[in-house]
Order: sequence, then structure tokens, then C-alpha cells
Amino acid sequence: MTPLPRVAVIIVAAGDGVRLGAGQPKAFVRLSGRTLLERAVEGAAALGEPAQLVVVAPPGRLDEARSLAASAAHASPVTVISGAATRQSSVAAGLALVDPDTETVLVHDAARALAPASLFARVLAAVRDTAGPAVPGLPVTDTIKQTDAAGTILATVDRSALSAVQTPQGFPYAQLRAAYDAADAEYTDDAALAAASGHPARVIEGDPLAFKITTVWDLERAEGLLAERVTTRIGLGTDTHAFGGEGELRLACLAWPGEPALAGHSDGDAVAHAIVDALLSAAGLGDIGSVFGTADPRFENAHGDVFLVETRRLLETNGCRIGNVSVQLVGTRPRFAPRRDEAEQALSEILGAPVSVSGTTTDGLGFTGSGAGVTAIASALIRRLP
Repeated sequence: MTPLPRVAVIIVAAGDGVRLGAGQPKAFVRLSGRTLLERAVEGAAALGEPAQLVVVAPPGRLDEARSLAASAAHASPVTVISGAATRQSSVAAGLALVDPDTETVLVHDAARALAPASLFARVLAAVRDTAGPAVPGLPVTDTIKQTDAAGTILATVDRSALSAVQTPQGFPYAQLRAAYDAADAEYTDDAALAAASGHPARVIEGDPLAFKITTVWDLERAEGLLAERVTTRIGLGTDTHAFGGEGELRLACLAWPGEPALAGHSDGDAVAHAIVDALLSAAGLGDIGSVFGTADPRFENAHGDVFLVETRRLLETNGCRIGNVSVQLVGTRPRFAPRRDEAEQALSEILGAPVSVSGTTTDGLGFTGSGAGVTAIASALIRRLP
């Protein structure tokens, strides 16, 4: 029997994001192709030990939140619940779903989408070390002035005594539960609420990446940081099939009436299979044999688009995006040139990226030159997103 997680992470994603001006709740705004919610959940799921994940989402977007959170959490179970009018009441809703046997609760804002897993682990360790609340924070570097309502400076604040706090903020479950049960006012964060109930937090080292995305400028800053961490990778794939299969020929995800079929466990689409190998190779996810084994009955007689759709899903789940694909088809039949544009369009639509296909022969030499079958050679460029 799998032991229950000793830690829970509540991800607050119910804000409307008015200051961001995106016309939708902030958690669903995309950052380099992925929503802030997905990135926040991914950081929590990579904590390094099993955790109960609870997402507090806008009331009208629960199904979408479930789908996004599930894809980002990988194997970690996620519960999604509707948020409320204030952040504090939204956290309370999430806290109500936390298993009562939980030892430690981390509360994190989805708006701090780039907070790394190492920060979650550091906060968790601090709570366990002290049996009290811990919040990450950074030193204040700007000079801080106290002003009146008209903007007149009244005093200079000693910044050495200040910290700019972040999330996730961590608490022993029992302390935070009791603090919420006793709360009779609204607080700006969970640390303030816990302090009001007699449990002041300790500030530990934060992380510059855990800044809050509130304005368009913040979003652009985050985009720039991610762009610096994007890596480009290239993969190569080949596939060869002989003629002699049953039914009609399937090649480059097109049907070729009147042409002999290629033999194989699936439909023998050498072009599609070579592309799959090239993409998996570029992403470091194995090859077509290890991912789509011949022992798996789901792929018996499957057409090439089935493999391509699943390969694209695997890449995107692992933070990769397809840049482009190029394929060289080698064989004497079918006559490919008249349908090149059709094939390229079909493949490009399936992969969501440009695909170019060219055909050639071997001047009568070898396996392909004799007309016994075809070979396809594919190269793929992908971008691995942070």
C-alpha cells in the first residue's frame, strides 16, 4: 500500500489578473507556450517526494484547470476546487481538502510561475527543521521611503530590516489549520495570518525566479528569462519497409490507391515512422520500437497519423516543441512529386510545424532501386523549453 504524502501544496490560481490586462484569469495566460498554472504545478510536482496537490481555480474554469494541472503534475494526483472572493478565502477552500494527517502545507501563488522546485524543497526543509512557519524572501535593494497621502517623504526606512517575501510559504499543517479557523480579519499573506495566531514565520533565502507576474512588464521579463534557457536539439530517424503488405499503400499519411501496400506491424508508413524516430531522438525519449512496441496491440495496423499525434503529445508533455521536420523518401514508387504538397500539408497539420518531403531514387541500385520497397530518412529540429 502506497503511504499517504506527508506534505500538501496548495496552488492559488483563482485571481482575475486585471492588472495583467490579458482578458482572462492570470493563471491561464501563456508564458512561452505554457500557462502560468502549468508552470506553477510543475514546480510543485518536482518537489522530490510525494505531495498532495490542490489547485484553487476560478469558478468558471475548473475543467480547464483540471486538464492543465493533470498534464503538468505528471504522476502526482491533483485536486481542483473553486476559489472564492478573496485570496484568504480561496486558500481556506484549498486547505479544507488537505488530508488531516498531513504534516506540512506549502501555499504557493500560481503568479510566481517560475519558482523552481529547489525553492519548494528549501521551504519544506525549513519548516521541518524548526517545526514552525518559513517563508522565502530576498533582501530589499531599493531605498524605501515612507510617505504621506500627498506623496511627501516622511522618513527613510532602514532596508536592512526588510525582506521582500515570496511563495511558497510553508507551515506545519496543524498551525495553519488553527490559524485559519481563528482568523477574524483579512491578511495580505498566510505568514501574516499565522503570525496573528501566535506563530511568526522565519524568512529563509528566496529565489529571484520566484518573482510575481502581475503586469505586462513582468510577463515580458519572464518570457526573456525563459528564452535564454531554451535549447535547440536535432534528431535523425530512418525507416525501411518492403512491399507485400495487405490493403492499399499508406505513405506520408496519405492513401495511394492502386499501389501495393508496405508490409509491417502497422501500415508500414516509412515516412511517418522515420519522422517519429527523428522526433523521439531529438527529445531524448527513445525510439519508435521502445515507445510503440510491436507487442502492443493498440498499434497493430495503425496508420501513421496515430504515431505522429502520440509522439507530438509526448514531446509537448516533456517541454519540447517541434521546430520543423525534413524527410527524404527513397524509392521508385509511388510517384511522389505530384502529391508532395498534399503530403506536406497533411504532415504539417498533424505536427503543428512545417514539414518538407522530397523524393529520390537510387538509379536502379539496391533494395529501393529494384522496387522491393522504400526507405525514408528524416531529420527534426525541436526546442526544449525550460
